[in-house]
Amino acid sequence: MLIIPAIDLRNGRCVRLEQGRKDAATVYDRDPMEVARSFEADGAQFLHIVDLDAAFGEINSPNRKVAKRIFRSVNIPAQFGGGMRTPEDVERMIAAGASRVIIGTIAAESPQLVAELVDRFSADRIVVGIDARGDRVRTRGWEAVSQFTALDLARTVAKLGIVRIIFTDVSRDGMLSGPNLEQTLLIADQCDLKITVSGGVSSLDDLTKIRESDDGRIDSVIIGKALYEGRFTLRDCLAVAR
Repeated sequence: MLIIPAIDLRNGRCVRLEQGRKDAATVYDRDPMEVARSFEADGAQFLHIVDLDAAFGEINSPNRKVAKRIFRSVNIPAQFGGGMRTPEDVERMIAAGASRVIIGTIAAESPQLVAELVDRFSADRIVVGIDARGDRVRTRGWEAVSQFTALDLARTVAKLGIVRIIFTDVSRDGMLSGPNLEQTLLIADQCDLKITVSGGVSSLDDLTKIRESDDGRIDSVIIGKALYEGRFTLRDCLAVAR
């Protein structure tokens, strides 16, 4: 199981939100490049970077420049998401060094673009982020409610060539209340997709439950706040994952 530490950026700084709310952010003062390098030094094999300002539709943020500097400052791959709403956005970040680009709003609002992006950049480079609260997908920085349920959107993008999704229960994100493994397993059972679990990991027991879920499609987990709050170390996570 791959452990993927998260770097969420707001105005160029590392933050963690609670339940995806922009008015509920905890700011961590460490330099994002320093954070990325420390994750790599502790054994991370992959990073998850999100431009929260762009996700909320805010412009003139330094986050994408910061992300590009992170790509250059480490020797491990990173996926990037947040405000990826046009093919041009995707192209620019792949050209800048992102190993994968995460799309969310595009997938829910313009599904026909998903197949175009897969054809253009390959299924290995395009990941769909499915962020749900209750039974509905949230888009545009988690502030708009989609017509799709998480399961319906997963089925839709699978038919369009997507091979991996990141599933987040927004109500648990940043709350240290444990991931929604039940809904994740439902999606895994119904869709032929690889799944990265995100949102709510609070303990090493959570990682054990994910690892022992006995579904090879759930092969990775994103961890953010628990690492920043010192609930455990990245090295601890990697030991459990092994």
